Amino acid sequence: MTVDSSLLSSCARAASAAEARFRIDAPVESRSARVVALDDRAADVLRSVADLGWISARFLVCETVIGGGVAAGDFLLRDIDGDPAVLADELRGTHVVVMVATQDSGADAAYAIGKACWERSIMTAGLVLGDGFEVQDAVAALRPHARVLLPTADESDVVELLRALRV
Repeated sequence: MTVDSSLLSSCARAASAAEARFRIDAPVESRSARVVALDDRAADVLRSVADLGWISARFLVCETVIGGGVAAGDFLLRDIDGDPAVLADELRGTHVVVMVATQDSGADAAYAIGKACWERSIMTAGLVLGDGFEVQDAVAALRPHARVLLPTADESDVVELLRALRV
């Protein structure tokens, strides 16, 4: 019996020997990522996530907002061990930035980080941990600059998002 190959799905055709020559056998490389906690509770979540041993992720905490508004560089970043970090340096060579918020206090920093990423064509993702509308300002601040925006109440979604982004 002969099968009309035009009736096969693209997946079935791709599994054929004739299509095998077009396969890419190179391993999927991970992306260089910066994961930024925008508030204290988000920092606690990231400390536990950082312990999972990521290949190319660097975890940061946005600590202090200086002055009334936030422009790029007007806030202090620290790595998960407490060492100071400069946003511009952290973004150099970075493929994706994931911002994690649990409250509205980091909304200005989220906007500034998102804008700095947009200016450098770096993909951003936002993850807002909370129930209901308690973090609506954080969601609003992340929305203009995040290609991926996930409001959730489940902290394990941080790990799942990082895996999905191939971090």
